[in-house]
Amino acid sequence: MPSSGVEMGPSLSLLDEPLICWRDTQAAVQHGSLPELLAALAANGVRDFPRLRPHQRHPWHAFLVQLAAIALHHAGQDEPWTSDADWRAALLALTPDDADGAAWCLVAPPDRPALLQAPVPRGIDGWDAEVHSPDRLDMIGTSKNHDLKRTRAMRAAPDDWLFALVSLQTQAGSNSGSYKGISRMNSGAGSRPGIGVMQKNGAPGQRWKADLNTLQKSREAIAKNYDFPLEDGLALLWLPAWDDPVSIGFRTLDPFYIEVCRRVRLEMRETGICARTTKTPVSRIEEGEARKGRTGDLWTPIDKEGEKIMAVPKQGFRYELVTKLLTLDGQYEPAPAQTLGCHDGSTALELICQGIAPDGMSRTLGYHERRVPLSPKLRGYLAGDQRPLQARIAKRRLEATAATRTLLEDALILLFANGEFGKNKKERASRFAQPFEQQEDGRFFDDLAAHIEAEGEQQETVYLHWLLGLTERAQAVLEAAFDAGPRSAMQRYKAQAAALSHFDRKLRNDKKPLFQELATHYASQRSARTLSTEGEAHA
Repeated sequence: MPSSGVEMGPSLSLLDEPLICWRDTQAAVQHGSLPELLAALAANGVRDFPRLRPHQRHPWHAFLVQLAAIALHHAGQDEPWTSDADWRAALLALTPDDADGAAWCLVAPPDRPALLQAPVPRGIDGWDAEVHSPDRLDMIGTSKNHDLKRTRAMRAAPDDWLFALVSLQTQAGSNSGSYKGISRMNSGAGSRPGIGVMQKNGAPGQRWKADLNTLQKSREAIAKNYDFPLEDGLALLWLPAWDDPVSIGFRTLDPFYIEVCRRVRLEMRETGICARTTKTPVSRIEEGEARKGRTGDLWTPIDKEGEKIMAVPKQGFRYELVTKLLTLDGQYEPAPAQTLGCHDGSTALELICQGIAPDGMSRTLGYHERRVPLSPKLRGYLAGDQRPLQARIAKRRLEATAATRTLLEDALILLFANGEFGKNKKERASRFAQPFEQQEDGRFFDDLAAHIEAEGEQQETVYLHWLLGLTERAQAVLEAAFDAGPRSAMQRYKAQAAALSHFDRKLRNDKKPLFQELATHYASQRSARTLSTEGEAHA
């Protein structure tokens, strides 16, 4: 289909036009250019982006951090500017072959670079049909349309298209082999995680400035560890033409490079903006998949066992995974953005985990985000040499939770099998045990913080109190499932009695207890009751 855009030259310039919407710290809506936004972030004057969809949060944050770091390094500047004029000059200096600012426009002729859109000198005739909605262009593709409705943003603003472009070009995976994914994921069917530390309840500018500082300090280490040139590498991958099936060499890139993984062009029509896309037979970056996502990305932990980046599982950031990311028990090399040194010692911090779980079939299993407060003592453990102690405390609680879940499932199997083992009720028992897992997931880190904050022997008292609560909550889930057990009065009594007896026996058995701490506690209670009874008899 031949192109018939209304605008022939570059238009919708992010350098000069107020195309981006944000709210300032007083919740007043602002519209500004990209330089004005960067200046506002540097002055900590941004509260949020009302048009930004949840799954776009991390790629947008990463884009702004990487772009600022590239501009500052190119200008030989350490501190971010608070003047939008300085930011504009620095961004324009990154594209000397496009002095008119075309590379910072949402729309430009096909043979010119546009923002996050590589030039195609041979034009876009024969490309796919027009896409008139930015959420249709976006990378997110759910397993069912009701998970996240598609093609709803028909009255889209320019920044809706901007956010969709950033999401597509910096976090999309492969699609049926016809459209290649980014280099910063462990496979074409993977995802790009966003793991970092930020000020609790902090504004975007605070996190942006902290991550920018960390990225700037990491430049030499990233270049050395991943074979990047320290100077003169290609930073903005939408500048070179992309007509031929030729990839860009990984070792020619700047350590802070911002990639584009798809051939896409925006056009201006009488009805507004639309997009055209086409197949990408080869990856934009050579060796992308072979590196399994190991590119020096600031927000990506490395799974050392598989020599690949951390994958976002379909369950999201459950407490087991987050505990590993926090305790650093050896499986994961932490993301550089988890560094605590760039934050003031008195600042309340939280771990933030963001990412999209892939299903391995060009779709997703949803966006996941979790924030975990870092208590003062936990923060001290993470920053100091007591990290192994914190890891042992966390591991002990993980094992106790898993053992209680197993005990609960065994008791549920007895319940559903009329009080007898041997019948296959495992799947049903697992389903009925899920409320226990969910409530423990929700409270795990608050309970862990209370344990770590306790002093000396008080830690064991806190742990025992937690164990008692843990098993009581599991028993409550078991009793809540009684209505789903046998209906016959005789069988119901037998099944319920067997389930409760099994549950209680495993906790109180002195010879082979599930938890020695509980067995000792219950034994001391029995001993105290016996002494009390004997005392009353003698009296």
